[in-house]
Amino acid sequence: MDQPKIERILRLMKMLTANTSYTVDDMAERLDMSRRTIYRYIDTFREAGFVIKKSGNCIRLDKESPHFKDISQLVHFTEEEAVILKRAIESIDDTNLLKQNLKRKLYSVYDNKILADTIVRGSNAATVHALINAIEEKRQVILHAYRSSHGGAVRDRLVEPFAFTTNYVQVWCFDTESKSCKLFKLARIDSVEITNTEWQYRPQHEKSFIDIFRMNGNERLRVRLSLGILSRNLLLEEYPLAEQQLTPTEDGRWMLDTEVANYAGVARFVVGLMDDIRIIDTPDLEQYLANYVAKYWSEAIKQ
Repeated sequence: MDQPKIERILRLMKMLTANTSYTVDDMAERLDMSRRTIYRYIDTFREAGFVIKKSGNCIRLDKESPHFKDISQLVHFTEEEAVILKRAIESIDDTNLLKQNLKRKLYSVYDNKILADTIVRGSNAATVHALINAIEEKRQVILHAYRSSHGGAVRDRLVEPFAFTTNYVQVWCFDTESKSCKLFKLARIDSVEITNTEWQYRPQHEKSFIDIFRMNGNERLRVRLSLGILSRNLLLEEYPLAEQQLTPTEDGRWMLDTEVANYAGVARFVVGLMDDIRIIDTPDLEQYLANYVAKYWSEAIKQ
């Protein structure tokens, strides 16, 4: 099979699994294919074991198909990795054929902002696979030896997993102990045991907002920061998604205008770069930082 044909098939697969539903006519027009070719490729997917779903005139590939689980364990770029990779490709000189080949191969299948939507093979693969199964079966799981960042406790947690973050680094779960929805980092889970108990708290399953500093919560607090070169560069290195909310200003600095779930994440970033960052029109953050510095500086002195 020649490369152009492979690319057409992959583009078709992307449309068949997109959040937007398409008719055969839509796909034929967008992919510059005949209706007959579209139907032939769909038959090929069906014969290969993929589940085809039809709703009215729209056709989709069902993501519950077993093959999607297999594919999900092969390759994954997190959203932040995708941003970094895109930035690296764009930094190559435009006259370099390598740049054009990389862009053509990657962007022919994946969106420019998120290059992949599957999961990395590695230390977290077994954990992710078990959680995917638990979500599909709507069952509670035990997160064995979960290492909490609060207090350093290591213990089992009985939870109901129901969704992953876009980068698959964390999983949303309803914690049966605290009776609340929380994010659990996959890297802190020793192993996952799927129980025979079905979800008991389905109505309470709800994801909350995650800000660029990777903090989550139900609030959205606006923050405006004027950044110098040092703080701007460090921000992008540590939190690549912030690039979308940075704009240059006439004085040679950069303005970060964003929303945060709480002030904890942004405060930790600002404290280390106080000589290079100016807080703009955010008095609540100023007060939070004053209390933050007073508390932890006094504790540092005591030690």
